[in-house]
Amino acid sequence: MIATDHFVFIHLQTCGDHFAKEFLLRLVPGARQIGAYVPRRMTPPALASLPALGMVRNPWSYYALWYSLNLRQPNPGTLFRVLSENGTLDFEHTVRNMLDLGMTGARLNELMGALPPTFTGRGLNLPGSALESIRGSGLGFFSFLYRHMYDGPGVTHILRVERLRTELLSTLLVVGQPVNAAMRAYVEATPSREGAAEDDYTRLYGDELRDLVAERDAQLIARWGYLFGA
Repeated sequence: MIATDHFVFIHLQTCGDHFAKEFLLRLVPGARQIGAYVPRRMTPPALASLPALGMVRNPWSYYALWYSLNLRQPNPGTLFRVLSENGTLDFEHTVRNMLDLGMTGARLNELMGALPPTFTGRGLNLPGSALESIRGSGLGFFSFLYRHMYDGPGVTHILRVERLRTELLSTLLVVGQPVNAAMRAYVEATPSREGAAEDDYTRLYGDELRDLVAERDAQLIARWGYLFGA
């Protein structure tokens, strides 16, 4: 979470958070980090009245990017290790396990036991107990994580990663943050650090997995108007 005088920014992992973090800490006066991947409901009381900014991306792209980023890590996170059986499963089987967390209990129980019992400020910063709300919900993991991070009191403005360069500055103005020439120049000139793995994510999906994401993340897809391959 990054706090400023006008808003707080909620980090949703793998949703442009590196770009936004660097932009805010470098260019917004008074911006300071007060925790890693801290959900909206845990905003310090002194900041609770401020509007929140968050980000979302196409769910099909999210799963592809999440998998590819973890696959390249020498020590991937607990979520990846459990769902991929320590990297032995391919994209399709790993993501299917991820999408089934809201439907079945066996792997969910294993994951909850492997995650830390409390917020640690490291990695995904997701306690095992927080996953109890996905049990039997039918939600995809990305939809669960979106709710986990953004549900809470106050107004939250969500920016789409795919439109970040057009939505970021206009949203700052909406929440009362002045925008200067340095901010405009940074947004126009700085490339994303998350890589282009998601640009061709469609090649990773077979028809069944594509449709399973559409089913499990249906509400999020409908809310933001996402389409497969767009």
